[in-house]
Amino acid sequence: MSANETTKNRSVLLGAAFLMATSAIGPGFLTQTSKFTAQYGPALILIILLAILMDITAQMNIWSIVSVSKMRAQDVANKVLPGLGVVLAALVAIGGLAFNVGNVGGVALGFNAMFGLNEKVGAVIAGCLGIIIFINKNAKTIMDKVATILAAIILVTVLVVAVISQPPLGVVASSLTKVNEIPSMFVALTTLLGGSCGGYIAFSGAHRLLDAGISGPENVSHVRKSVLQGCGTSGTVRILLFLAVLGTCMIGSQWNAANADTIINASNPAAEAFRLSAGNLGYRLFGLCLFSAGVSSVVGAAFTSVSFLKTLHPFINKYERQFVVGFITFSTLMMVLVGNAAQLLIVAGALNGLILPVSLGVMLLACRNKKIVGEEYKHPTWMIVLGVIVVCISLYAGVKAVPGILKLFA
Repeated sequence: MSANETTKNRSVLLGAAFLMATSAIGPGFLTQTSKFTAQYGPALILIILLAILMDITAQMNIWSIVSVSKMRAQDVANKVLPGLGVVLAALVAIGGLAFNVGNVGGVALGFNAMFGLNEKVGAVIAGCLGIIIFINKNAKTIMDKVATILAAIILVTVLVVAVISQPPLGVVASSLTKVNEIPSMFVALTTLLGGSCGGYIAFSGAHRLLDAGISGPENVSHVRKSVLQGCGTSGTVRILLFLAVLGTCMIGSQWNAANADTIINASNPAAEAFRLSAGNLGYRLFGLCLFSAGVSSVVGAAFTSVSFLKTLHPFINKYERQFVVGFITFSTLMMVLVGNAAQLLIVAGALNGLILPVSLGVMLLACRNKKIVGEEYKHPTWMIVLGVIVVCISLYAGVKAVPGILKLFA
């Protein structure tokens, strides 16, 4: 392999990692984490760490099977059971659409926080930014670079607010022993997991690598390293955001109920947390963070959702970029007509969390099927065991969370 090809592959692997990370770190990610931190307090750190471990396990399994098989997830599913791929594609596309409407709204909220721009006008601009990327013939290369830059912006803005808010790290550390509180937070676990690797998110980077030709058993170690980079990035941002919001909800070791209630009841919980923490500067930083998270997620959701549809019919495959543009356009139109981005993002995260046991379960059924992964490849037993545990936990948490999710719809 030439030096140029090696550099290109590294760039694509890094781009795929950040595409996955920024697909996860969308407006829903910010909204969910802020609201649940204000609701559950320091104990939420247990759910966040559990969600990060489950995220890494799920994505390591999914990316490995997609890469080794050289097939997209829906094609793998069809090999496991004819017709199952169509069901998986429909679930992911519908979940991606729901999230993308909220992502467009997130960019609009970011514009509103930075410049006071009307949310509907901001939503239209958000849609136009996503469309501009995919009009270009080099859309996927541009997408990699945009994802990397926006991930850096998000990380820096959240870090600044986390430092300003001065979270009580000792209280957080002592909360790690309160495992008995986990069952009361199953809605949070299902929602945060859905926002990290549910629905389309777990497949965004894997499908990007397939498009770039980085697949097969010979590349699986590089693919897994890319997973760790992506999950490490999204996990770091999740923890920093939790600490930033927690610092706002606590004065030393004392719970500040007034601030917590203000964040929970705010139409934009993350914006309120940033404002309470760092005043007007915090509010502007939130706007920049939400804008970056929204744009990257609009792109990631549209690309991945259409990647699930394009192998279902040659017409979609031929006009992939045009379908992505149409997906973004429809999401924008829905946001302008429906509104209420914050609530939609939490609902979408919860629904995507319910999809995870299905999508990961399908990959695990395929992992030792030689017709799918080939004669030579043997999927590591430890990854299968951990994957089954994640399926069971996410399925149990999802079932337990259904009443709470139904309340979100209400």
